[in-house]
Amino acid sequence: MFSFDIEFKNFSKKKNNSKIKKILNELLDNYSKKNNQLLLSLSKKYKYKFKFKEIKKYKKFKHYRIFGMGGSSLGAGAIYSFLNRKIRKRFSFVNNIDLSRNKNNKINQLNIIISKSGNTLETLTNLNYQKVKKNCLFITENKNSYLRNLALKLKSEIIEHNNFIGGRYSVLSETGMIPAFFMGLEPNNFKRLDNLISSNKFINMLAYNVASIVSFHQKKKNNSIILNYDEDSNNLFYWYQQLVAESLGKSSKGILPIVSPVPKDNHSVMQLYLDGFKKNFFTFFYVMDNDSKKIDNKTLLNSHKYLRNKKISDILYSQFRATQNVFLKKKIPFRSFTIKKRDEKTLGELFAFFILETILLGKVLKINPYDQPAVESIKINTFKILKKI
Repeated sequence: MFSFDIEFKNFSKKKNNSKIKKILNELLDNYSKKNNQLLLSLSKKYKYKFKFKEIKKYKKFKHYRIFGMGGSSLGAGAIYSFLNRKIRKRFSFVNNIDLSRNKNNKINQLNIIISKSGNTLETLTNLNYQKVKKNCLFITENKNSYLRNLALKLKSEIIEHNNFIGGRYSVLSETGMIPAFFMGLEPNNFKRLDNLISSNKFINMLAYNVASIVSFHQKKKNNSIILNYDEDSNNLFYWYQQLVAESLGKSSKGILPIVSPVPKDNHSVMQLYLDGFKKNFFTFFYVMDNDSKKIDNKTLLNSHKYLRNKKISDILYSQFRATQNVFLKKKIPFRSFTIKKRDEKTLGELFAFFILETILLGKVLKINPYDQPAVESIKINTFKILKKI
């Protein structure tokens, strides 16, 4: 099971998970033999392509700007948002082409440019538009590429991106841990794989969870809707969205993750979730907040005395519980996470869980969870069109 700081309730109907446990055991056996760099990145056994003491000089900056698309920035964005209350430095993310963006090169900041291939069109476009020329740290593969050549021209430092780890799986490797280090966080505290897999309860829980999702997929329930009650976790689930959609969306199969911020969405799409088509399964996500502000009793009307001395978190938690009660009554499938402590360890366990879940789903559904062939075809066509313009 997870550590004490994560309370997890699985999907309610039990499924046969023996096949999935066998696949999981084979996966973990490869990991124990150090034959899987991706899983090694989730543990303290992972060997970085650099030493943290070598980049300590960059901790002098108060502002950091990360250039990267998809997995090159989503993981760091998830870390920054989820743990923002303990981070004293400012990070911004250039993760889409946006020509209306203000150029803020006058700020003394470190530019962290991340691209596994080193040829990501949007990233090099943004670098050109922003006219980035100094205070740069590049993370890219050790091969001839645009970004590598640019880094050499600028005489900037280059850190090698592990070529065995795809961008969306790279959050606990160089891609995510270098920004985390600059945030003042401890990278090793995220590495929780060995703690998790040492527990038979966790193995059973994970296998049962995957078996349930496979069953939904077989019944054409392909929409995975995340009901997120914690605004600081939205970026975590945008990371999860890419992980699942890009890994499993192949061969007319796949899971579509949809991030649904609640209670806001109670007033828009919840009606459909409750009474509409039955192609969805749900994840409830709530983070306890001991520092939540209280309702102002002085401005409260007598008609709503029940709100007196209530914290904002009390209202959110009541809605979290009430919605689950309604889902149970309507027999709508869901699982739920209640986070008791917001720290690196908790976030590391969530990263490891979702990555293992995604890989297992790919293997059970006979999908390669590591490539993205359809996306590559768009890149090729884009280059062809640009050359004709």
